[in-house]
Amino acid sequence: MEKLRAAGLFGGALTTLSGSLAKRYNECLAMLGVTPTKLKTFSIDGMGWSPEVAVEKKDNYYLNTGEANVNAIIISPQQENKPVHMPSHSFDRDVMEAVFAAYGREIRDITKDSALVLHLDQKIDAFFEPFDLLRYDKIEVTFALLNDLDKKQMEQQAFINFFNRDNNFIDRDVHNHLLNSAKEYGDLRGRRLKLEPIQLKVSSFYTRAFGGVFVLKNFVKKILIFEDEKMFKSAINDSAHEVMLFHKDHDELMDALVSNLVLRKDFKGAMRSQRYDRIKKHVFVEETKKTEHPLSEILDSHFLFKKYLNKLPKEVQKRISGVELYYQRLIVDKNLKLQEYVDPHFVKVLHEPHPSLKEEEEELAWKLLSKIVPKDPVHLFWYDKEQFYRVYSEWKPDYQDWVIEEILENNQKQGM
Repeated sequence: MEKLRAAGLFGGALTTLSGSLAKRYNECLAMLGVTPTKLKTFSIDGMGWSPEVAVEKKDNYYLNTGEANVNAIIISPQQENKPVHMPSHSFDRDVMEAVFAAYGREIRDITKDSALVLHLDQKIDAFFEPFDLLRYDKIEVTFALLNDLDKKQMEQQAFINFFNRDNNFIDRDVHNHLLNSAKEYGDLRGRRLKLEPIQLKVSSFYTRAFGGVFVLKNFVKKILIFEDEKMFKSAINDSAHEVMLFHKDHDELMDALVSNLVLRKDFKGAMRSQRYDRIKKHVFVEETKKTEHPLSEILDSHFLFKKYLNKLPKEVQKRISGVELYYQRLIVDKNLKLQEYVDPHFVKVLHEPHPSLKEEEEELAWKLLSKIVPKDPVHLFWYDKEQFYRVYSEWKPDYQDWVIEEILENNQKQGM
């Protein structure tokens, strides 16, 4: 992970906490019923999640209260526009952007001496079955201030109003109450401490609940796509809901996604994409045992890549280059079938999000494709960091170097 950290791809673009800010963070954890961290210095992302604290607790989702209750912590206004590294839903970053857009000034005021705990409430206390996800159509973000600072403001204002009535200004008890409140919390008059709940609509999304489920609702038919096979098998026994059910590895899933206008088949276009090229190279690396040149050099050289590709067994060569071979021979024989030349996994690779999708739907479709065929290291980093970090440690060091450069280059192209 040190190479990723040095490249800013692990724990990068985060806000560092220490001293009083680390203390406030622990107080927020206590509000959530989470034991404090023993770390003196650590970093947090846009939702207040810390990679160091997650390692310490051996729990990537230590901020959450079960799968149905997602929480966030805002300690600093610097968290605005920061990445969300370990989201529970595909829309979590959008939620944080909405919060800062609505309450940016209030957050700057509050975090001068306090902090915020956010609860992403979908009005479902717990998920009991995957079909509960179909009822998930809006989310309400509620706010709790550290030390109930908003309530202390109301109490302070009430004492001030009482002080200004009649002859109460000579009452020593009232004086003492005001002085003690001012010493502990400062002068709270005029501060923007009241944050009304924010409601946001939810349409299609991904959730890590039930082992990971894609909920596609605003298409021709409602679709639930499961990552966990046991959860899928349990769900298909329920016939009371009008929804299509698939496991992510089902071959018939791709046709269903195309017919529901989630994906499209533009095989020639996809074949010319950088994504397809990266996937070919990833499969090549998986099949290559020993090389005289560094993998990074081979992957960046058309000639070296061809040289080492031709050393692989014929069936492996066909699997890696089957798409090109199919289109070459299709010129001569129009009756050829794609399945005769192209590996089923590569057929899936050639699918892309449908052009009619909205931006958030397109992102969701790319995330789904990354789950179905987790062979593109760049998309894996963008759309499934948890899986990326897991498999990264298994790669050869020189391939790790090549992947890091690819991610950095593509991040720059995307303005990330």
